[in-house]
Amino acid sequence: MTEAPSSKPASPLSLFERYLSLWVLICIIAGLTLGTLLPDTFQLLAGLEYGSVNFIVAVLIWFMVYPMMVSVDFTSLRRIHERPKGLVITLAVNWLIKPFTMAALGVLFFEFVFADLIDPDNASQYIAGMILLGAAPCTAMVFIWSQLTRGDATYTLVQVSLNDVIMIFAFAPIVALLLGVTDISVPWETLLLSVVLYVVIPLIAGTLTRMHLIRKAGPGVQGEIQVSRFTSRIKPLSVLGLLATVVLLFGFQGQIILDQPLLIALIAVPLL
Repeated sequence: MTEAPSSKPASPLSLFERYLSLWVLICIIAGLTLGTLLPDTFQLLAGLEYGSVNFIVAVLIWFMVYPMMVSVDFTSLRRIHERPKGLVITLAVNWLIKPFTMAALGVLFFEFVFADLIDPDNASQYIAGMILLGAAPCTAMVFIWSQLTRGDATYTLVQVSLNDVIMIFAFAPIVALLLGVTDISVPWETLLLSVVLYVVIPLIAGTLTRMHLIRKAGPGVQGEIQVSRFTSRIKPLSVLGLLATVVLLFGFQGQIILDQPLLIALIAVPLL
């Protein structure tokens, strides 16, 4: 019998991380407030984009995912064969079930159940949003969930590493397929630019940083200790990036949210 990979003890969550939901709620309120008080400023920030990709949001997402990307160890992919059942389930849910289920729920609710309450043009945009959400597997927060459940950190690392590799090649084609089926047009330029900005660039930066740290400290345990120390120091960047992104996004849409609270509730229904 093949020996399972050893589990690394998960570091305890900080007080700040433990109450992350509270900080997110505070940032939502802050975003709505600032978006109402400073509409011109947020309109200016929203205009800093190319191919429908906002540069400010991109930078904040880099802050959010870079610490996680440093933790990704692609050599762990050699352990895929040791416990394949969990990986098969994860990949099936992430790439064969979730994207298509989210697309189906979007069409069901926004084109049929809520058809009398939502403008058809807006309904198409909401469906597109659900497709984008469903096709993007969560990576950064998986490490937090693994800590919360006292999971196997090494096995979590294998799953995240494999999903990151697949996401580079599969995200854009799956989104394009589902948007095409639902007759929603999103330019390939936007899809590919999003993959490069949000996945490829931080992944390359994280991998190069990891290689540098291990080369500096030496291979084996010392290298992993150096990586762990570095990621612990920069972990606040991830949380700050998340919270700043929440403030910015709710600031962009603050007036719409306050003017149409029922619409926001309707959008939340299929997501729940």
